[in-house]
Amino acid sequence: MSGSHYYSVCQRHKGKAVEIKTHNGRVHRGIIDRVSSNRVYLRPLGQQGLGGFGIGFYGPGYGFGFGVALGAIATLAVLPFFFW
Repeated sequence: MSGSHYYSVCQRHKGKAVEIKTHNGRVHRGIIDRVSSNRVYLRPLGQQGLGGFGIGFYGPGYGFGFGVALGAIATLAVLPFFFW
């Protein structure tokens, strides 16, 4: 799938818990916080409402999180509510 496909999928699922598998085999679980033209930014599950600086910090006012390149996504699945 193309980056533009995952961009639109991520835009539709903002605020939802997802699992992203990348082409290199890494698995990322989190809540879609925001989407840029080339990255999706996830907030790790269980850290809602936390702010501050730390490993993976990606900008003022966003707290802890990490970005995944849209072109690296192999699969994206929306997680059911019980994974929260």
